[in-house]
Amino acid sequence: MAVREKATATLMRAITKRTTNHMPSNQPLPSLRRAFSLYDQINLINNVPADQLRFQQFTDTGFRVNGVYYEGSLLCVGNLLMSWQPKNLSEVTPESLSIFQTVRPVPEIILLGCGKYIQLVNPELHAFIHSTGMKLEAIDSRNAASTYNILNEEGRIVAAALLPYGIES
Repeated sequence: MAVREKATATLMRAITKRTTNHMPSNQPLPSLRRAFSLYDQINLINNVPADQLRFQQFTDTGFRVNGVYYEGSLLCVGNLLMSWQPKNLSEVTPESLSIFQTVRPVPEIILLGCGKYIQLVNPELHAFIHSTGMKLEAIDSRNAASTYNILNEEGRIVAAALLPYGIES
């Protein structure tokens, strides 16, 4: 026990001496935050290569992609963007996604943005998407756009079929 008490006393004297001699009481403590961070160099919204799609904003009627506002539904494959006809989930059919029968390489996943709320997908549509070799993720359009950004930035082959956020059924 004597050794422990002696070590504790020595440590306390060293701390007290150091703080009273070297650090005035009115000086703020040094920051524990690193002086350099990789995150300081990353701006996920604005620093995007010119050939890479980046969803920057969504509204009830459309999306802002790479600084350009698009009204209505969008279909994205890799870094290609096109207007898409469906106005609600009931209009999303195998025919409206028939482009995926010819697109190569086949995207590993299609993100189906259902509008404001997650909705069940027609079993026929589900079967069609799986027949093309893709996985299906049906989520609200806001999260579908965000997930598309992340997967596309990772360099993964991804597709998105997005209804405007204002669509509720």
